[in-house]
Parts: sequence; C-alpha cells; structure tokens
Amino acid sequence: MLTFGLNYDVKPEHVEEFLKITRQVLNAMPSFEGHVHTVMYSDIDKPNSFMIYSEWESNEVFKGFIGSKAFKDVQNMSSDMLENRPRHKVYEAKKMH
Repeated sequence: MLTFGLNYDVKPEHVEEFLKITRQVLNAMPSFEGHVHTVMYSDIDKPNSFMIYSEWESNEVFKGFIGSKAFKDVQNMSSDMLENRPRHKVYEAKKMH
C-alpha cells in the first residue's frame, strides 16, 4: 500500500478556484485502477491550507496516476494561485511483526 500526501497553501482569494479544480480531479480518481481511497483536509488553523491524502495499491499504479492528465492539471495550476510550491510526500506501509 502506498500513501501520497499532497500539501497546498492557496492564496485566500483563490480558494474557490482551487477547490473547483481539485474536486474535478478527486471525482476522477476512483476511475484509476489501483486507487484505494482519497480524502482532502483543510487546516483548522489556516483554512486556505489543504492536504490531499490518497492511498494506492502499489507504486506502479500510483506512477500511472501521476502521469495522468488529471494529476498534471492540478500540478499546472498557476503559481499565482498558490502561496508557495506544493509539497508532496510518499509513504509506504510496512508490515510490523
């Protein structure tokens, strides 16, 4: 299992536009083979800061998603919309004995 965390700090005046674009991608994600689950969170102390938590069956299917048009559309958002560069982290589940 692979977990992908995408973190975005959006300029307050662009939050609605960001949410519109992000909803389109989130709605498309279940159609990708190997997608398990995705949730978007907003920071309670900074409501224009978002984290998208996404689980995938394997690194291979995840790589297929990040090569997709849907993912690239989000990544190509105007830098004018964001306060800083998006931050991404990939985590792999480890079995504990």
